[in-house]
Amino acid sequence: MNKETGFSSAVIVAGGSGTRMGRPKQMLPLAGRPVLVRTLEAWRQTPGVREIVVVTPEENRPELDKYFPGLIYAQPGATRLESVKNGFAKTSVQAQTVAVHDGARPLVNPAAAHACLAAAAQYGAAVLAVPVKDTVKVGAEGFVQQTLDRASLWAAQTPQCYRREILAAALEKFGDEKDATDESQLVEKLGLKVRLVPSDYKNNKITTPEDLVFAEALLEEKTIYRTGFGFDLHRLEPGRKMFVGGVEIPYTKGFLGHSDGDLVLHALCDAILGALCAGEIGILFPPTDNSIKGISSVTIAKKVLEIVRAHRAEIDHIDATIITEEPKMKPHYEAVRRSLAAIFEMPLEQVSFKSKSHEHVGEIGRAEAAMCQAVATLKIRSSL
Repeated sequence: MNKETGFSSAVIVAGGSGTRMGRPKQMLPLAGRPVLVRTLEAWRQTPGVREIVVVTPEENRPELDKYFPGLIYAQPGATRLESVKNGFAKTSVQAQTVAVHDGARPLVNPAAAHACLAAAAQYGAAVLAVPVKDTVKVGAEGFVQQTLDRASLWAAQTPQCYRREILAAALEKFGDEKDATDESQLVEKLGLKVRLVPSDYKNNKITTPEDLVFAEALLEEKTIYRTGFGFDLHRLEPGRKMFVGGVEIPYTKGFLGHSDGDLVLHALCDAILGALCAGEIGILFPPTDNSIKGISSVTIAKKVLEIVRAHRAEIDHIDATIITEEPKMKPHYEAVRRSLAAIFEMPLEQVSFKSKSHEHVGEIGRAEAAMCQAVATLKIRSSL
């Protein structure tokens, strides 16, 4: 247990509709990952945080589960404070300190978040904040009424952290306040002082498209592209089902293999792993392992997709060509493309599938076998 913060919980508020951004801002891509995923990555690195409660609509949760199994979810409320109350209700009673953080602040520094929790443990309440850099005017009816002394002004950020019993009291007494823009105002109304913890200007809230551009730049990452090549060949066997790119093709024969024999998925998976320099599927799913005999190639592809994410990469384009004399593949082009797009979670326009004959030459030309050649281009993020 962390001696400074004790058992800490983090409540991540991500229930906004994103009207200014055209769609929920917390799920917009930021350097290859959703904004909210970036936020959760920071909190997973924050010392002392034992549980994370995410207040977000149900439609966002499957995407988050791909990255972070074991998250606790709460339903958003009609207001921010309602969302905070819903999230707080899901936190463990064992938590001595609780942090409330905006899901749209993905660049929070874990060390600063930990410092804020430690200050809350000591003083009861604390907020991350930065000194105001601009001169601030009070205006009315289009004219300046007053110029404030910026030396005493701080811009509040999140997390805002509290000892559990203090946040509970503030939410119980003032949780219905409609004009409160953050929880620290409620604590102030209890008559308690809130400690200011210096933060940095990177911890900006993404509200407008410009904010997203700035956040991309602040991540200080470079993007490299790599292309991998994949190849597979299978014999055709009467009586087996034929799977091509995850689609079952009606035919009297199917591809012989330890798995379901989907040579298109096999070639594509090897191409993707090749771009990552991460081996090939025979290492991940060895043909000597009888426990996986008959395994669906979609399962293999999903495992490869996990490896892609672990490498902080995304698949930018795939192209597969199956070489077979029969059956004719052209009628199935679009079905296979749609299937591949769904399996690898890609836009359809970045997926190519086609076929060629072998001009009746060799085993492929005699319809005794088929092969597939594939290439995959990956976008890989890495620190400068």
